[in-house]
Amino acid sequence: MHMIKWALLLSGFWLLLSGYFQPLLLSFGAASVLLVLYILHRMDAADKEPKLVSTGYRMGLYLAWLIGQIAKSSLHVVKLVWGNPKKLSPALATIPIKNIPKSRHVLYANSITLTPGTLSVDIEDDEITVHALEAESINELKNGDMENKIRQIWGND
Repeated sequence: MHMIKWALLLSGFWLLLSGYFQPLLLSFGAASVLLVLYILHRMDAADKEPKLVSTGYRMGLYLAWLIGQIAKSSLHVVKLVWGNPKKLSPALATIPIKNIPKSRHVLYANSITLTPGTLSVDIEDDEITVHALEAESINELKNGDMENKIRQIWGND
């Protein structure tokens, strides 16, 4: 069942990004989805940890929250870039990941990267190295608001 979910997700994503519906291009899309499904199947067999597609309530909450964060941060970055350049204070810092299970570290790092003005550079053990256009963004991450929100939505599993 989980491979069917992956097939639907990958096919939908491919169609969304390509936007082409000619037979040749659809066949290339189908071939690429089949190749990814084959690799995913092999990876699941090798490490005995199937990568499940998360659907439902949690995913909806997470996406709604993340889109809101992206919009809010985009406006803030526009103000920074178009405003006084002296307000820019690029910073690089290591942020501890205290309360997020190891299975959610990449989700947290990607959430940081998707939010304009911040970029996850490295994940090592229980720390993420983050670059930000403004030092205040680093402080917000250190306060743990994003970490707490991800833990609140996804739990400790």
